[in-house]
Amino acid sequence: MSSGARLLVLGKQGAGKGTQAVRIAGHYGVPHISTGDIFRAAAADGTPFGLRANEFMTRGELVPDDVVIGVVAERLAKDDAVNDGFVLDGFPRTKVQAEELQRLLGPGGLDAAVDIDVPTEVVIERISGRRVCATCGTPYHVSSPPESNWTCDKDGGEVVQREDDTPEAVTKRLELYEEATRPLLDFYEGLGLLVTVDGVGDPDEVFDRVLDGIETARQVQTR
Repeated sequence: MSSGARLLVLGKQGAGKGTQAVRIAGHYGVPHISTGDIFRAAAADGTPFGLRANEFMTRGELVPDDVVIGVVAERLAKDDAVNDGFVLDGFPRTKVQAEELQRLLGPGGLDAAVDIDVPTEVVIERISGRRVCATCGTPYHVSSPPESNWTCDKDGGEVVQREDDTPEAVTKRLELYEEATRPLLDFYEGLGLLVTVDGVGDPDEVFDRVLDGIETARQVQTR
């Protein structure tokens, strides 16, 4: 097994970021730290920041930066992340969060910040083609539909497009992502940590590109 690493993965919705983050974590033998998962876990465990985050989420409000950072800091302080490393997925989302992460990690910081780069038109096609069973939630895609007349293969429920998966909704989300994330990419590029990987193609091919980029970045860091 490869030695541990301290990494984060960035990418537009629909770029395959989550899939690659899980594979990267498995390759290096480190925990995959998804902000959605750790928010739920922290709330369930009753940690100080977890309880504060849950208050905002329950009201349907955005969780403030200081609380997000607190939840992440609690998770990164656990033995597996301290001793082995980690792959962060979904954090940081802003330059403020990125700067605080650098402060939290201290000397050595990150090995690399990997950006899974997929053209906007490809992402829109991927997401707007998604369909889901209205009753059981089984996912489909226009390129791989259910066997019979858009009814679910599992329970016969109607297979529909979610409102937030329409091309118009996806385009709006991507515009917001670009606005928030561009300063983040510039920040990591300025630190010499940004690894931009072509995310178009077979997932195995993308994964190979990701590993090549990470290892190149790690070699540079150790010089």
